[in-house]
Amino acid sequence: MVEIKLSTLKETKPHQYLVRFLFGGAATVLAGLVARRFGPAAGGLFLAFPAIFPASVTLIESHEKELKQKSGHDGTGRGRMAASIDASGAALGSIGLAGFAVVLWRLLPRQNPWLVIPVATIAWSVISFALWELRKRRLFGRHPHRAASHHPPAHSAQ
Repeated sequence: MVEIKLSTLKETKPHQYLVRFLFGGAATVLAGLVARRFGPAAGGLFLAFPAIFPASVTLIESHEKELKQKSGHDGTGRGRMAASIDASGAALGSIGLAGFAVVLWRLLPRQNPWLVIPVATIAWSVISFALWELRKRRLFGRHPHRAASHHPPAHSAQ
């Protein structure tokens, strides 16, 4: 389920915010250098780089692993699972972001930007949440009787 947990802000350590900030800043500086050397179109490609994602997914993995280890268990699997779930959400969100870009590309030359940007944001949200819902239903929405129908019982050859 997509949700916002403000309580996790207290769990994040200051150095984790610093890592995200530095990684995001470095990606932005790199995009600026590319734009200066090769032009704004090339620089824009580098601005599409998920600046915070690599740092965040690493921090999510280590945080979840630490939580599991505190209870005396190996948290490697849990950390990897949490990171993979975050990665799948980022991938679906990037598809939504492509929808955002298409709306901007098609409408900005002819329409008021103050109207186009909110419409593009709504398109991004609808696409991203719809894809997440489809993913959730396909992987987690199976009923026990439906799941059993995917694996027919083996029959003996008599």
